[in-house]
Amino acid sequence: MAVLFAAGCAQNDEKVSRVTGWKYNDKKGTGFIVKNGYQLSTPPGMVAIEGGTYTIGEKGEFVTEERNNRRRRITVSSFFMDQYEIRNIDWREYTNWLKVVFGNVAPDLVKKAQPNEKVWREELAYNEPYLQNYFKHPAFDQYPIVGITWEQAMDYCAWRTDRVNEMALVNAGIIAAPDFTMVETLNKDSIASMFVFNTQKYLLQDNYQPETGRKDLTDLFGYSRKADISDGILFPEFRLPTEAEWEFAAFALSADDEGIVPDGKIYPWKGSHVRNIKKKTLGMMQANYVRGRGDMMGTSGKLNDKATITAPVDAYYPNDFGLYNMAGNVNEWVLDVYRSTSYEEVAEYNSFRGNMYLTPIELGVDSVGKPIYKVDEYGRIATEVKEGDDVRNYRDGDKESQIDFSLDARRSRRDTTDLTDILRPTINDRTRIYKGGSWKDRAYWLNPTTRRYLQQDDCTSDIGFRCAMSMIGTAENLSKR
Repeated sequence: MAVLFAAGCAQNDEKVSRVTGWKYNDKKGTGFIVKNGYQLSTPPGMVAIEGGTYTIGEKGEFVTEERNNRRRRITVSSFFMDQYEIRNIDWREYTNWLKVVFGNVAPDLVKKAQPNEKVWREELAYNEPYLQNYFKHPAFDQYPIVGITWEQAMDYCAWRTDRVNEMALVNAGIIAAPDFTMVETLNKDSIASMFVFNTQKYLLQDNYQPETGRKDLTDLFGYSRKADISDGILFPEFRLPTEAEWEFAAFALSADDEGIVPDGKIYPWKGSHVRNIKKKTLGMMQANYVRGRGDMMGTSGKLNDKATITAPVDAYYPNDFGLYNMAGNVNEWVLDVYRSTSYEEVAEYNSFRGNMYLTPIELGVDSVGKPIYKVDEYGRIATEVKEGDDVRNYRDGDKESQIDFSLDARRSRRDTTDLTDILRPTINDRTRIYKGGSWKDRAYWLNPTTRRYLQQDDCTSDIGFRCAMSMIGTAENLSKR
């Protein structure tokens, strides 16, 4: 597993300001608190990925597919990535929480989060057992969740952010864990205030009431206070990885002791073979994919990859970053909006298309002039995109980038459009990228540079996802625990 530790130490241990000479954390001073000895923690279920420069883009060519990812050099910053794809058991934990909290007062929210089990239906195949069992049966607990839209994946990321940060505050003794046995006796507003911890709401609102008997945080003058960003307890948001991050993590490129970086990798593993070439595992499949017409898993025995549809998320060997199934099993949603000409308009650092800058919605101010924020149906701070802050189609003047030339993409959307009508624009600001290849795909799509797209409110039986998180600070501060 490629976890990062550097020889140096960048943590702050200063006791006196190097620019003014005044002491930090001085009870007789202004109360300015500085966190000493901070160490960055790896989020649950994630692996630290050291960023760097690499050449993103196509490493193969398929004559019937458009060239929509031409090579260019960029840099990505360090980040965290889920070691595995999100599983059915993970999604059931999420929907169970929603049912307990909102089942009586807002059942539509519970319904909204359910996977679309009908994605398993196929006109000329008997897949009803998957429709009935794939999401619910314990035999499939460790299998990747499918039938999830990009929008549902984003909602899950927001939920996970709040649950992980709530647990971090509970473990730090700052807040008490909620007692969910009381939920059924409360109305929606009471539930939102008592059981729906939201990171942004916690940081923005001042209605903090210390729990009796808890180890409350205090300022230098002894007053109880909320934890804030400067305490280093709360994690940044979970999110989908950008396309650049996903591709970088899939190839797992890093320099060896002599400073040499391998180039030209076709798959997330070493070599250009889809079968393992090591002596002990010679001939074993390295990913879950389709090898040819009617060949979903090979013949019984050693040539069998053991998976007709999806496989458990820890199946096959990980790449050099310790990430599993970055090729095959299920395709994975990424954060970006799709354009076939993304390579022409690209930032050299943290390349991404799809920015929609969100602003909390203020309803007014309270009696002492502090903002009052609107709360959404989930009990979170409601946000809006102000004029000029939606830049998904930034500098997108090329009409060709909004036309879908891809036969495969039309089929994936079951689009019945006349294929000769190439002037019909079918790509918009809600068209999202997915990558990685799946149990339904040929070997070509196992190459991490390949990219396809789907509308963000659509889903299939071969698209899942994993979460990412920005690394705040540097790897030198990463805890070794």
